Amino acid sequence: MLTAVDHVQLAAPPGAEDRLRAFYAGVLGMTEIPKPPVLAARGGCWFAAGPVQLHLGVEEDFRPARKAHPGLRVTGIEEYAKRLREGGAPVVWDENLPGHRRFHSEDPVGNRLEFLEPHAGT
Repeated sequence: MLTAVDHVQLAAPPGAEDRLRAFYAGVLGMTEIPKPPVLAARGGCWFAAGPVQLHLGVEEDFRPARKAHPGLRVTGIEEYAKRLREGGAPVVWDENLPGHRRFHSEDPVGNRLEFLEPHAGT
């Protein structure tokens, strides 16, 4: 039986860790969490916000996915949109999911991210 999603792994090009830290910790307010030493040697970085974890791993032949993405549920979606715009990330609103406000953005290496907040009462 599946009980939860432990984390979502996204890829990044070699040498992108500082840009990822500035975005995930600086813009999104996530906390960087230490990688086990054997995994840290591979590069990349891990972030958490409450029970949500995003792992960014180095991929030599990196190309961001055009469709695949994590859906990140938030409270205060307007504030997230503002923080992302101020951080230089795109914000593209999409009103096609009933019962939710949502938008798509991307991190500094082009990974697609979805932010969504249920409407009150859903």
